[in-house]
Amino acid sequence: MSGDTFLAELGYKLGKTIGEGSYSKVKVGTCKKYRENVAIKVVDRKKAPPDFVDKFLPRELDILRGIKHPHIVQVFEFIEVCNGKLYIVMEQAATDLLQLIQNRGHIPNHEARHFFSQIACAVKYLHERKIVHRDLKCENILLTEDMQVKITDFGFGKKIHSSPHLSSTYCGSAAYAPPEVLMGVPYDPKKYDIWSVGIVLYVIVTGCMPFDDSNISKLPKSQQKGVVYPENVHLEEKCQSLIQELLQFSPTERPAAHQIVKHAWVRDGK
Repeated sequence: MSGDTFLAELGYKLGKTIGEGSYSKVKVGTCKKYRENVAIKVVDRKKAPPDFVDKFLPRELDILRGIKHPHIVQVFEFIEVCNGKLYIVMEQAATDLLQLIQNRGHIPNHEARHFFSQIACAVKYLHERKIVHRDLKCENILLTEDMQVKITDFGFGKKIHSSPHLSSTYCGSAAYAPPEVLMGVPYDPKKYDIWSVGIVLYVIVTGCMPFDDSNISKLPKSQQKGVVYPENVHLEEKCQSLIQELLQFSPTERPAAHQIVKHAWVRDGK
C-alpha cells in the first residue's frame, strides 16, 4: 500500500506542493477531522543520508512532540508508513515573512513591532525549555491569515542539557549565522538564535539584508563593522538600539531572550 493510499484511508487528501527541501516536501492537505486545511510535511527516509535520519530528524520530532505555543506552528499528528515515509500533519499558514517583505518592500515600525514581539516570545519559550532552533530566518517564520507569527522548521533544532552549552555543528543559513559559527569555533546555540533574530528584525524594518553574504570568508569582518541603514528607511532610535544589541559581534554581549521581550522598543507596543 502506498503512503498516499494509507493517508486516504485515514481521511486525508493531499493537494499541491507548497514547499520542498532536500529530503522532504510540504503539501496542502485536507482531513475530515480538522475544520481547516492542513500542511503535511512528507519526509522520505530512504532518500535522506544516515546523519539526517539518525541524528537531525529524531531531534526535530522530539522537539515537535513536546512544544505548544501560540507562535510556534502546531503539529497535529505524525504518521509513519512502512515504505519509509513520514507524514507530519500541522497547521497551515497563509504566507511567510519573507514573501510579505518582498511584496511590501519593508514593514512599518508598528507592524514590525507586532511581528517581532511574537517572534521574541516564541524564542523565549524555547530557550526557557532548553531548546534551540539554529535556523531562524524570514522563510521559517510563517504568518496566518490574520497576521499571527508561527515559527516552523526545527530541522536544526536540538535540546541542550547543560549550561553553558557549546555546539560545533555548522548549520543554518550563512546570511543569518553569527560570526562565531562562520569562523568555525564552538558556539553558544542560544546566542546563535539571538543573532539570527537580530538579522530577522533588520530585514523586517529595512527590506534588505544587513550584510553581503556572497563571500562567506569575508562575512565576519563585515559583521564586526556593524550595520548601516538604507537612507530611505526611517527607524525609531529604540529599534536601532535593539538591532545593535542583538547583532553584537561578541556573543556574550548579546542579550538573552527574556531580556529582549522587556526591551523598550518591544514594550512600546503594549
